[in-house]
Amino acid sequence: MLKQLGPAFRMTLVMTALTGLIYPGVVTGLCQLLFHHRANGSLIYVNGQEIGSTLIAQGFTKPEYFHPRPSVAGNGYDPTASGGSNYGPTNQKLIDRMKASIDAFRKENPDYKGPIPAVTTSASGLDPDLSPASAEAQAARVAKARGVSLDQVRQLIDQGTEGPTLGFIGEPRVNVLKLNLRLDQRFPRR
Repeated sequence: MLKQLGPAFRMTLVMTALTGLIYPGVVTGLCQLLFHHRANGSLIYVNGQEIGSTLIAQGFTKPEYFHPRPSVAGNGYDPTASGGSNYGPTNQKLIDRMKASIDAFRKENPDYKGPIPAVTTSASGLDPDLSPASAEAQAARVAKARGVSLDQVRQLIDQGTEGPTLGFIGEPRVNVLKLNLRLDQRFPRR
């Protein structure tokens, strides 16, 4: 039995070093080298100050900004509270939350008369992107609050719309943080 413990202990040490230290170190090093921006959270800085990440939604609520999808993590879009609600389509809590989201959307966007594009939360509750239709539904409110034409805001939406990943994965999308930064750059708040 002691003959078996020696090799088992050495193998445990070797595998711990390989899979617990060397492999993660190599992968981290490669990510830092090849994908530095993404490996560090895709953070965005303005005037040297970190203002957010393109990977996590932020709770924009002012009328001059585009608002993200609702979050089950609350208005703070807290990444430590990430996760879906897991409510089924007949769950009264989901129905009530969606009704409240629709009412809030209609109140914030009284000029929009079409179908409400997105009142559901994402699987993580922190989706940083909107569909182009969701951005378009908010465009009149943003244009009015900024004192610019609707066409100018639509042009920014079009410029900020990204296609599906690799051309076929997912749907076209608009990153809310990037779009709001472009708004501030092009049409500064009054």
